[in-house]
Amino acid sequence: MEDMEDDSLDTKDDHNHNCCASSSSKVRTYLRSQLSGVATVPQPACPLVPGGEPGTRRGKLWSGSTGGSKFMDSDSGSESSEVSETDCTAPPAAVEGKFTLESTSKFLLNAMAVEDYRKNHWPNLEKAIDRLLIQNPTDHISVSYAQIYSYVYKCVCQQHSELLYNDLIVKLTNHLQQVSTHLQASPPEDFIENFNVALTQYTASLQCIVPVFMYLNKFYIESKLNRDLREDLMKLFADCVAEIHLSTLMPLLIKAHSMPFQVQPSTMASVVKGLYSLRPDWAKLAPALFSGFIPQINPPAVESLLPDYAAHDQKLQMDLSMNGFPRGDQSRKRASEDS
Repeated sequence: MEDMEDDSLDTKDDHNHNCCASSSSKVRTYLRSQLSGVATVPQPACPLVPGGEPGTRRGKLWSGSTGGSKFMDSDSGSESSEVSETDCTAPPAAVEGKFTLESTSKFLLNAMAVEDYRKNHWPNLEKAIDRLLIQNPTDHISVSYAQIYSYVYKCVCQQHSELLYNDLIVKLTNHLQQVSTHLQASPPEDFIENFNVALTQYTASLQCIVPVFMYLNKFYIESKLNRDLREDLMKLFADCVAEIHLSTLMPLLIKAHSMPFQVQPSTMASVVKGLYSLRPDWAKLAPALFSGFIPQINPPAVESLLPDYAAHDQKLQMDLSMNGFPRGDQSRKRASEDS
């Protein structure tokens, strides 16, 4: 009976049909030693792989729930590092040195993910941003906002938030530098109108850009940078456009404010309110100008200055009257009790 078992060992092959007859004597010796001392002899650190000699076949090392290492067949699909018999007999420090392959693989996977971001995700996002930046407020450009949001979602999930945020800032900075250059060439009589167009167009674009980057804003800008995406992008306009041209824009606004209807009232209101929203401190440069469009800019009225307020109102009425704005028919005005 024992001879039959020995013969069966000589002809048994592994699950890949690799014949093991050439190593039957070694297998028989190993199995007998294991069966005879199964109750007293502990498991070896790296058990022998069935179907071959130790060290002749390589398998996959898999960490089990008990904290030990089990030796699995290479066809099982495990994604751990390969070890040989020399790894089993080597000191623990030498074995741990093999696991640097895992960190290397993670680095390669991350490099592949960055390459995919550079080749696929960002180019598609950049094209969509270009179309949103050049549109007019009344235009309707066909842009798939769901697709843009999907790209942003994937970038954040693949831990490219910082890379995506930096690319977005650089993209809009370059755009605003072109806007600033265009304003530099504007004639003085058209400067206020052109500035208003640039500010209005940029603000309208942000109404589309900020929502599709909502996932980036929530999980990176707000949580890690403690800022807001819209505030950051509006600050870009203040730094790259408004502050550069403020020395040219402010005297033109003061002059236009002193000459009613030289510039459309809606344009004046849009520019002044826009400047105040960008930098409230700019109101201190021309309090009379900003107080005409922004409520509560001036300090509270003081009783001792009431005569000055009345004199200012009378002067304003005289200026309007001299510039062709009559006070109207006063015949139907109720007579004063003193008359």
